Amino acid sequence: MNSHPSNTLLLFGATGDLARRMLLPSLYALHADGLIAKDLRIFGTARSGLNDAEYREMIGEALHEFLPEERKNAANIAQFLERLFYQPLDASKTEGFADLAEKLGDISSGMSIFLSTAPFLFEPTIKGLQSAGLAGDNVRIGLEKPLGNDFASSTEINDAVAAAFPEDRIFRIDHYLGKETVQNILALRFANMMFEPLWNAGGIDHVQITVSEVVGLEGRHGFYDDTGALRDMVQNHMLQLLAITAMEPPANYDATAIRDEKVKVLRSLRALDPAEVVTGQYEAGAVNGAAVEGYLTDLGDQSNTETFVALKAHVDNWRWQGVPFYLRTGKRLAERRSEVVIQFKDVPHSIFGDRSGKPIANRLVIRLQPEEYVRLQVMAKEPGLDRDGIVLREVPLDLSLTQAFASARRRIAYERLLLDLIEGDQTLFVRRDEVEAQWSWVDAIRKIWTDHAVAPKSYGAGSWGPSAAIALTERDGVSWHE
Repeated sequence: MNSHPSNTLLLFGATGDLARRMLLPSLYALHADGLIAKDLRIFGTARSGLNDAEYREMIGEALHEFLPEERKNAANIAQFLERLFYQPLDASKTEGFADLAEKLGDISSGMSIFLSTAPFLFEPTIKGLQSAGLAGDNVRIGLEKPLGNDFASSTEINDAVAAAFPEDRIFRIDHYLGKETVQNILALRFANMMFEPLWNAGGIDHVQITVSEVVGLEGRHGFYDDTGALRDMVQNHMLQLLAITAMEPPANYDATAIRDEKVKVLRSLRALDPAEVVTGQYEAGAVNGAAVEGYLTDLGDQSNTETFVALKAHVDNWRWQGVPFYLRTGKRLAERRSEVVIQFKDVPHSIFGDRSGKPIANRLVIRLQPEEYVRLQVMAKEPGLDRDGIVLREVPLDLSLTQAFASARRRIAYERLLLDLIEGDQTLFVRRDEVEAQWSWVDAIRKIWTDHAVAPKSYGAGSWGPSAAIALTERDGVSWHE
């Protein structure tokens, strides 16, 4: 694997919202903490006709807008801006890439590319890079989603990239994999003897994965209406969370071993029955006490695009046979939350008698956002003399990652992912066979919707989705964790 650090970073889409809000502030944080080499040069390219000075001014303003106050340091910002260069480019035309190559100059010490552009520009961009000698053995490329909108278009993009870059130099980004808490699922499972012996159909009743948002379209009207909740969230973030939760123990912590185990899970997903998926679209309601419009009003058009999905997935392998995985995601829901909930099975027999109450099965909650914590719900004895028998009560054992590691700097996902791209570590990036397995499963769900003419059910903004999503779990005797 090509893991030598690059000394040149090239950002496509370098004037866009992602670059200004996330990428450049992340790179500044790496610079301020001395985590990137002093000679690393950062080049931006986009259609805007800026020069170096104008680009530095733009990014300086973005840093002042998006950096936390405690991270703003005038001297550090000035030094960071000196690393930045800019070259205008229309990526749809091959001829501009020669000027880009000239601007970049010597890239013999390695270059990393971050490609954040519209999907239709992937193929011409790759051809342009090849034509200008910018796709050599010492160049690696990071690809920001969306990588297509179904299996066929994803394959087309992957084929175009593979024509210039082998798999060990392709870094497909899913920013959820850069979150501390996602990696903590691996630490929790594989560094603690108490969990792994129970982490199977013998010890676990079911798993819930929730990624809920309170926001609506937020200016993404065209993209979101063409995409919908299933392709925007389930196909990538949620299936990656499922794969990490359900994977077998890898032989070691490296890119090949971890991704081998994830893809086995994704290939073991059972095709869904139509009754196992619920789709919804928000109507007018109230979020955090404020009245909000419905999706069709936000969009300004008629649409059958789903803004909510709940489904019951099954991993058909030895470890998980009979254990349902309930997934739900949506916009304009009751609160912003990302979490994985592991519901363990009941104790086989209670020794404490009728007055104690039925022991509640243990539950492990791994919260990714807005807080970051791991909470284990356990049964404990209520204080007292117990003259009439022991009384049990459920209590939480909490590990607040924010408090436990208060002295450590909390990093956003893109800081880690950009540093891994620059250094050539693929562990937290998605391999092609993972992407294809995810799309195959999601395309089959979309075919169900087409074949059965499924229309999304209405739900009020500020709720937890359509009532059918509650029925999806309740008929199994399960309630969503709220």
